[in-house]
Amino acid sequence: MGETADTGDRIMFGIAMRLLAVLLLATLSALIKLAEARGAGLVEIMFWRQGAAIPVVLGYMALTDRGLGAIRSNAFRGQVIRAAIGVTGMAFNFGAVLLLPLAEATTLAFTVPIFATILGALVLKEPTGWHRWGAVVAGFVGVLIVTQPGSGHFPLAGAAVGLTSSVFVAIVAIQLRQIGKIDRPVTTVFWFSTLSMVPLGLLYPFFAHGHDVRTFAILALMGLFGGLGQIAFTAALRYAPVSAVMPMDYSSLIWATLYGWLLFDMLPTPWTWVGAPVIIASGLYIVWREHVRRQQEAVQAISA
Repeated sequence: MGETADTGDRIMFGIAMRLLAVLLLATLSALIKLAEARGAGLVEIMFWRQGAAIPVVLGYMALTDRGLGAIRSNAFRGQVIRAAIGVTGMAFNFGAVLLLPLAEATTLAFTVPIFATILGALVLKEPTGWHRWGAVVAGFVGVLIVTQPGSGHFPLAGAAVGLTSSVFVAIVAIQLRQIGKIDRPVTTVFWFSTLSMVPLGLLYPFFAHGHDVRTFAILALMGLFGGLGQIAFTAALRYAPVSAVMPMDYSSLIWATLYGWLLFDMLPTPWTWVGAPVIIASGLYIVWREHVRRQQEAVQAISA
């Protein structure tokens, strides 16, 4: 009885951490738009996001059981590849936030499970039944509802950037499955921030601008919220399974809508309200089917 209660408490804590991560990362997106409105460019935003996050990650690492020894990676080549793909994906992710209203950029980010399913089937040769393929099709129908191609009401360049970002996030998710078998999550977070500073540091002098104190404060806060968001995101997966915490990601649409309204006087279009539930339902169904598949595999392994 006590063990069951402890497990339930751990899962609830994991869910709480995921909700906190969603809030922190939604705040990061709002800060990105604020920084851009005050004259900061994409390279500057990425540089500060990654650079200012490193002390946050190191501070968290120092408090863990392995301390700063967790910096050591046993999959460094994988970390380099992950950082290269991750920083490219970050450029598309932040680009979508800059090109689109927050709610629309967030809605397109919900397509990650769809692309993860496609990549899992094509690259990893994972078994994918008609249930999940049906959810993939439904998800893309939701995208068409939101973007309304040909209507002119939705920036198609922004839509393309947002969907490309989701593809990169899905690729990174597949990479993290492999790296996660060797390195701790906090190790991966540290090396992603650190390694991405190499190309960003080389580019920064060519794109840096002088800013007032408030703008630099916004840029620094991006690193703080981004670093804390990654830590909370990582902590959530330590305490609860993906199937339990993944649905919490959809709460980001609430924060994106709120920030868009309060800070930029922008509300989602009617088509976003129609299409977003379709995309969300598609993602939730894919996660649920994956959960069912893993349970069936576990039962078969026990019976064998």
